[in-house]
Parts: sequence; C-alpha cells; structure tokens
Amino acid sequence: MRRGFTLIELLVVIAIIAILAAILFPVF
Repeated sequence: MRRGFTLIELLVVIAIIAILAAILFPVF
C-alpha cells in the first residue's frame, strides 16, 4: 500500500468532517 492521501481521499475526509460538523454544531 502506498503512503499519503490522494486528492479523492482528501476530499472524502473533508466531506465527512463537514457532514459531522453540520450535524453536531446546531445541537450546541
């Protein structure tokens, strides 16, 4: 397996964080 992230993997991680933030922040 190669090391490091590809652009697609980076975008997926950002998307997941954005979705979690959108779900969690309105609670607070």
